[in-house]
Amino acid sequence: MARAALEVFGRSVRERRLARGWTQEELAEAADLHENYVSRLETGEQEAGLLVILRLCRAFEIVPGELLAPFSLGQLRRLGLR
Repeated sequence: MARAALEVFGRSVRERRLARGWTQEELAEAADLHENYVSRLETGEQEAGLLVILRLCRAFEIVPGELLAPFSLGQLRRLGLR
């Protein structure tokens, strides 16, 4: 279940990155993260903490709710998080 949540978040990051026309390296630089970390986030292999989410939001110039928008109430229920 947690893996599914990480994959949903990763897709959200990837979609925003591609919408800007950025490479993973460019996003990593803008968010002050390592390129490998960004790659692992996008594939759902890495969990993002609050500070990473805030760095990503700063880079994308969005508020955190926009990055977490794929997590509708229905989606959260389907994930069955405990």
